[in-house]
Formats: sequence, C-alpha cells, structure tokens
Amino acid sequence: MERPRARRRRCHSPGRPLERGFFIEDDGPGIPESERDSAFSPGYTTASGDHAGFGLAIVREIARSHGWEVTITESEAGGARFEFTGMTIEI
Repeated sequence: MERPRARRRRCHSPGRPLERGFFIEDDGPGIPESERDSAFSPGYTTASGDHAGFGLAIVREIARSHGWEVTITESEAGGARFEFTGMTIEI
C-alpha cells in the first residue's frame, strides 16, 4: 500500500518561531515517534517501491558538518517537522 504524499510544505527561517534555526514541515503522514531516531539511519524509508532511504541520513550529515542538530517532531498539520538548530549568526 502506498503512503499518501504531503500536499503542503512550510519553512521558517532564523528569528521566527524557532530560535537559532529553522524548520521544514509538511502535512503528509509524518514519522511515528517510535521511528524518529532510526529515521536518520541509512536505508530507512517509509515509502513503498524502489526507494533507497538515504535522504535523511544525508540531511543529518550535512547538518552535522555545519555544527547543527536536526530533529524530527510532528507538524501542526500532523505531518513531519524537521527542526534545524544550533546555528550561530554573525553580524
């Protein structure tokens, strides 16, 4: 059975509701709380079909290379929310 796709996406940048970071969220089926830690593991996927499951592992490595943290929570619409924090903004 194929999972429903997100129809709506939203992003906020520094200075908005998330201090020292930004988030990206959608209104898709989300990621169950029990799977959020393993979602960043290479090969993890919730999709059926031919999916490699490397996307979130790559996202986490990119975030870490910048000294950021990325976590998964639930969006206001019930989908996935990816929060990127730990940013330093120099003026």
